[in-house]
Amino acid sequence: MTYTAILSLSILEDGLSRLDRPGIVTFLRSTQLPDGSFTPTPEWGESDVRLVYCAFVLCFLLDDWSHIDVEKAVDFVRRCRTYEGGFGQTPGQEAQGGTTYCSIAALNLVANIFGETMAPDEREETVRWLIQRQTGGFQGRTEKEQDACYSFWCGAALQILGAGDLVDADANAEFLNRCQFKFGGIAKIPEERPDIKSEEPASWVIGRLHTTINAQAKTAQWAIDSMRQKA
Repeated sequence: MTYTAILSLSILEDGLSRLDRPGIVTFLRSTQLPDGSFTPTPEWGESDVRLVYCAFVLCFLLDDWSHIDVEKAVDFVRRCRTYEGGFGQTPGQEAQGGTTYCSIAALNLVANIFGETMAPDEREETVRWLIQRQTGGFQGRTEKEQDACYSFWCGAALQILGAGDLVDADANAEFLNRCQFKFGGIAKIPEERPDIKSEEPASWVIGRLHTTINAQAKTAQWAIDSMRQKA
């Protein structure tokens, strides 16, 4: 919730003058587990790569990694990698498009500061797995149906890996257009009712996106500048 709240305030260009930056840092430290993962609240809740990603974005925006164990967190993410090249929610789980995005984005955030965290052959395996998910639109897992939200999760992960040009953009756009509901909104698949979550792929098609932070480029830059200002 902290991650989404800060991005929401950044969209509104709130100013963040009342934001307790030291409190966020202390909060993040209290949510990290011994295995490197994070929980949504201190010592309670599920822990997986989604929470690692949120914690890493907050550290990146604050430009302060000093209160978490980055090495353990990166090790946790790497242990979520599967033999296919994608990433599961936790170690040993099936690779999924959403958790692969969270893993790739998290590793990219620390690579800019602490050095590369993926070997070239690992990157190629992940790119191959992601490209294999496109069947027009993208499927989230092997042998599953294509789903509108994975146009973002898989497409953005490929963009972060420098392989966005491998996406069949026309086929993806055609699938997303068919997911539009006649009274407005976008559904997960054609002929279903729309939902807010499935609107996410629109950001992959419309506007310039900061794929690692998952926000429009203007919003992401505003968040970076504002979060790093001294209170």
